[in-house]
Amino acid sequence: RRRQRQMCIRDRGTKMAYLISDEAKDLLQDVKKFCENEVKEQCKEYDVTGEWPKEIYDKAIEQGYHALEVPEEFGGPGLSRVDVAALIEEMAIADAGFATTISASGLGMKPVLIAGSEEQKKRACDLILEGGFGAFCLTEPGAGSDAGAGKTVAVKDGDEYVLNGRKCFITNGAVASFYCVTAMTDKTKGVKGMSMFFIEAGTPGLSTGNEENKMGIRTSNTCDVVLEDCRIPAKNLIGAEGKGFSIAMKTLDQARTWMGCVATGIAQRGINEAIAYGKERVQFGKPIIKNQAMQFKIADMQIKVETARQMVAHALTKMDMGLPHSMESAIAKCYASDIAMQVASEAIQFFGGYGYSREYPVEKLLRDAKIFQIFEGTNEVQRIVIANNTIGR
Repeated sequence: RRRQRQMCIRDRGTKMAYLISDEAKDLLQDVKKFCENEVKEQCKEYDVTGEWPKEIYDKAIEQGYHALEVPEEFGGPGLSRVDVAALIEEMAIADAGFATTISASGLGMKPVLIAGSEEQKKRACDLILEGGFGAFCLTEPGAGSDAGAGKTVAVKDGDEYVLNGRKCFITNGAVASFYCVTAMTDKTKGVKGMSMFFIEAGTPGLSTGNEENKMGIRTSNTCDVVLEDCRIPAKNLIGAEGKGFSIAMKTLDQARTWMGCVATGIAQRGINEAIAYGKERVQFGKPIIKNQAMQFKIADMQIKVETARQMVAHALTKMDMGLPHSMESAIAKCYASDIAMQVASEAIQFFGGYGYSREYPVEKLLRDAKIFQIFEGTNEVQRIVIANNTIGR
């Protein structure tokens, strides 16, 4: 059982907001070592080629890093969400695409853990523990922020459902072992006619399509998921018919915080790189980090990163406590992704002309950071969520 004594982690001289268990503290050191030896430098090549770095993920699976969110009752490590956040951020410091893949696998499980049967929960967790990944399939070519405009349909046929449609921008789409998929079971009811289904990879009629050639997080697989007369047992319905939109929104209420966590890791990497370069770069007879103007830049960057980290920790703590967290999750995702862009830009400015060159690491941070303002609900949508919660109160 996890010991309850909490530890405040310090990393590279930078205070971290996460108060984590002894077990997570030990695991964090293992994750750091793994990321330094197996991820950070190796991902540079894949950022250029856009290829799926299978060998890196195979090693991560061997360590069980893909299964951090599996509940203890289903064979998982029994970590709190805040424990996992410290580990995910460390992965994001090494490579945001790697952290996104790991986090998105947990996203794929969430609809089942939120509303699935015990059989579905066990099956999803078993697939993860066996070395698989999960994928969450909501977005469609004509249904992004307006998820209710989805055209994927599921028709009941005896003791089966037949699904037809296309999902797009699906993280882990081509590598997942299972998919949680939304489909309309009654198009006349709008979002109240949407349902959620559990589909295993290899099911006839399920295939993957176009793989995105992305600007950033290029070590994360993103592709279309196609359903063509895909037959699944009726027992694969998650929850009840018409509850799919509600399940999807509850899923995103949790998932957004994790994207804030990864964005925070990108920003922390920006600070780390700026400080290291500032100590080495000599201008006018001294390292540029000795200039107060540059120190103030670092201070402002740190204020933003630590604030984002605190917001992530607060939202995850509320989740762990079973308290409402929709607004807190939206704030964490929105703020962290915004400051990730700002800090990455400042890191490039620290490097001057070299920051614009792909020979140096900071231009990648800006490319990686941008998507976090878009997926899991755009930041414009997050502000709607925040406003509705605030005004409603």
